[in-house]
Amino acid sequence: MSTARGPLGRDRIERAALRVLRPAVVAALLLATAFPFYYMIVLSLWDIQSLILDPASALAPPPEITLDTYREVLTPADAGGQGFGAFIRNSVAVSAATVALTLLVAIPGAYAVARLRFFGRRQVHFLFLATYLFPPIVVAIPLFVFFSLIGLRASLAGLALVYIAQTLPVCVYMLRNYFETVPRGVEEAAALDGCGTLATLWRVTLPLSLPALTATGLYVFMIAWNEFLFALLFLVEDRDRWTVSLGLSQLAGAVEVPTTVLMAGSVVLTFPVVLAFFACERLVTEGLTAGSERG
Repeated sequence: MSTARGPLGRDRIERAALRVLRPAVVAALLLATAFPFYYMIVLSLWDIQSLILDPASALAPPPEITLDTYREVLTPADAGGQGFGAFIRNSVAVSAATVALTLLVAIPGAYAVARLRFFGRRQVHFLFLATYLFPPIVVAIPLFVFFSLIGLRASLAGLALVYIAQTLPVCVYMLRNYFETVPRGVEEAAALDGCGTLATLWRVTLPLSLPALTATGLYVFMIAWNEFLFALLFLVEDRDRWTVSLGLSQLAGAVEVPTTVLMAGSVVLTFPVVLAFFACERLVTEGLTAGSERG
């Protein structure tokens, strides 16, 4: 009887401990993750004079909210602002082009690696990931020289091409893993109905792969939106073509810029990515986990 009660008693204790620890751990992680964003938003809405007089008040909701910092950040530079409105347009253009072109190339490439049989198929699959053995700084100077020779160095189109080259290998890897989870019977049924390879991909595989496409597209968008090294290397000479990350770095390096304005610029940089993630949360979660279900 004692041997039966031992495991049962231990199980009750473990279940009770989990009931207490689980919400405590979740709350602690949520606090550690959300507090920096909360503090950043509060500082961006706070008047710099009030913050200097009472720094501790920034930990509580401000009694007087001001949007002057956001007006200064978004106002064009020739009107006395920081010009982030133009930076946002540049980042949106580069990020959207990068996502569209990367998926346009990665989808057929990943499908070919997942479904077609050809010589060196396994080697090609690993060569895609081998490109990440080299840090970006290694290819920065060759790319700088090459794009200078072809006239694309100080252009958003050239920057988008660099981002496509950066993100394409891992996108092919991610989509290939997901395409292999799509049942072959569904594609074979489409082939019996007269669909060719491209028609099967377009009408059958892609609709079933929407979660993976969303997760991959969001990954590419985050890389293109936040990238700094190549944006600095290619666009630093022309302020009109700066992206948001480059503009924020220059804002952080300016001594005369108040902390509240810097925090407003940080919110402008962070908010689109957070909004896109929460808008696509369900599809992103499915896309990130479905590729690992295949054993």
